[in-house]
Amino acid sequence: MVKKIISLALLTALLQTGIAQTPDKNINKLCGCFEVEFKYAETFSPDPNYKFHEREIINGGLEYVFPVEAGNKRIVLQHLLVITDSMIIKHWREDWTYENPVIWKYRGNKTWIKEMQKPEAVKGKWTQSIWEVSDEPRYQGTSEWINANGETFWLNSTDAPLPRREYSVRNDYNILNRTNRLVVSGNGYIHQQDNKKIFRENGI
Repeated sequence: MVKKIISLALLTALLQTGIAQTPDKNINKLCGCFEVEFKYAETFSPDPNYKFHEREIINGGLEYVFPVEAGNKRIVLQHLLVITDSMIIKHWREDWTYENPVIWKYRGNKTWIKEMQKPEAVKGKWTQSIWEVSDEPRYQGTSEWINANGETFWLNSTDAPLPRREYSVRNDYNILNRTNRLVVSGNGYIHQQDNKKIFRENGI
């Protein structure tokens, strides 16, 4: 096995919404119309010769998020980009499933492995599945919604393919290990990603 971490990247998206009292309502409160801005920065590399890529800020404009399915154990949220009053573009989708027994793990080379989870391993947990505009899988992770130190948050780390903005221009890594942290507060919510860019032979 060859495993090489070449850099860490941090993504923060600031979104305005409200706080709810139960996990499913926390997810429902991710819906709304938001003015979004994405900031990408490579922050650290164990390789002293690594050349950092420029920091990038993408103004996403307005994003409308609405539920296309809303149940006690499954919530599906569709994201749309609002370009103008007359132009709306389909963006990514997120599916939330409560106590989901089926997990798809990324193994590199556009390959996903299906794993069945024991009931005790997913008890009380929500699985977030993220889908591309093309409805291809982007990543999937499972965790509990936690209330601690005045915060309500969901935290998970999982392997994923390269993001769309990099898979056609980067060949120095083939796995993006994404740590996603959603923090819901009284003033809105913050989506942070603390990512590791990794090169693995055969995706292992």
